[in-house]
Amino acid sequence: MDMTGAQWRKSSRSGSNGGSCVEVADNLPGVVGVRDSKDPTGPVLTFTPRAWRAFVAHARRP
Repeated sequence: MDMTGAQWRKSSRSGSNGGSCVEVADNLPGVVGVRDSKDPTGPVLTFTPRAWRAFVAHARRP
């Protein structure tokens, strides 16, 4: 998947200590990318926007 032009933002749940951080790019049409901020040139998981919304909704459940 070509993620050229992706604008990455750090998860609001990531700590400020430089540890485990997840970045999300949701500015590209039809795809949401997720990567490890410590490895910005490494692999990217991709989701459809619908699948990403479902994942986030489920993760937010108590």
